[in-house]
Amino acid sequence: MTMLAERPTTTFPFPEETTAPAPAEWRGLERDGVRLLVATPGGVRHARFRNLADHLSPGDLLVVNDSVTEARQLDADMVGRGRVVLHLAQRLDTGWAVEIRSAPDASRSVLDATEGDVVVSAGLRVTLLEPYPDGRPSSPTGEGNRLWRAEVTGDVTAELERSGRPIAYGYLDRRYPLDAYQTVFGHRPGSAEMPSAARPFTHPLVTELVTRGIQIAPVTLHTGVSSQEAGEAPGAEWFEVSATTARLVEQTRYAGGRIVAAGTTVTRALESAVVPATGAVQAASGWTDRVITPANPPYVVNGLITGWHDPQASHLLLVEAVAGPELTQAAYDAAVGEGYLWHEFGDSALLLP
Repeated sequence: MTMLAERPTTTFPFPEETTAPAPAEWRGLERDGVRLLVATPGGVRHARFRNLADHLSPGDLLVVNDSVTEARQLDADMVGRGRVVLHLAQRLDTGWAVEIRSAPDASRSVLDATEGDVVVSAGLRVTLLEPYPDGRPSSPTGEGNRLWRAEVTGDVTAELERSGRPIAYGYLDRRYPLDAYQTVFGHRPGSAEMPSAARPFTHPLVTELVTRGIQIAPVTLHTGVSSQEAGEAPGAEWFEVSATTARLVEQTRYAGGRIVAAGTTVTRALESAVVPATGAVQAASGWTDRVITPANPPYVVNGLITGWHDPQASHLLLVEAVAGPELTQAAYDAAVGEGYLWHEFGDSALLLP
């Protein structure tokens, strides 16, 4: 675990009672019917996501993540210990990064596993090798370990297709199918968890945006698990920014348009493709450990669509880095006051500093 020296300045009550318990469609809404809080220096407005085009301008570039969510959660047994939930968090160049959580609903991390422990799930045998990412324990308490570099034997693809389900946590009211965790932009499998900022987009909304002169460009970032503890940096993730998207970003900046990232994953990918010496985006791919904070601000992203993050989450530092701490605080104050819904199936924000 890499702990960050910086902490968000935005404060708000823990939103336990305002977590979205189900996807919008299961709550009687269309996907783009979730709420959209629009925060600008002129103030905060409340809208619906389907009205997003009203708050952007011709010449803006909306950048989206085309990664597809995979079914990375499995019921399993830890040999000698009993039932657990296994998260295949990240496919590494060699082996996997895995997380062991409590059965049956993955409500908490199992921190007292040790090197050599074995987890079995039907056709897979998972041997824990060392704490991930750097061999040092990664427990929020300072004792034990949350993420493991592991050797996985067996046909992972077949096992995930047969027994896997989307990674979910105990705050949902039931389990939902994998389709509920996809976005309209996804076509490259590889994410452990949904790049959720783009979930409310629909094909009609995309058509409207393009019709109104707002360009859309893809990047890829395959997400890891989102269960970081307070103050924990996000882990390394694989990304790709194409030459076409890099060129569109630079053309938009030159023409005075805004670069609006649909989510923290997009922001991380784009900013990982910046050449620091010039501040320009170029085609790039590979593993990124870029952490965007007010002390390490973005070069090119100057607008952000995002869900709502937990207090002290590292993603909140990214939001503050893009929007500024005052606008971020104003947005969260308004969201708490108006009962916006948190987490992957919740409401959205458009932050335009």
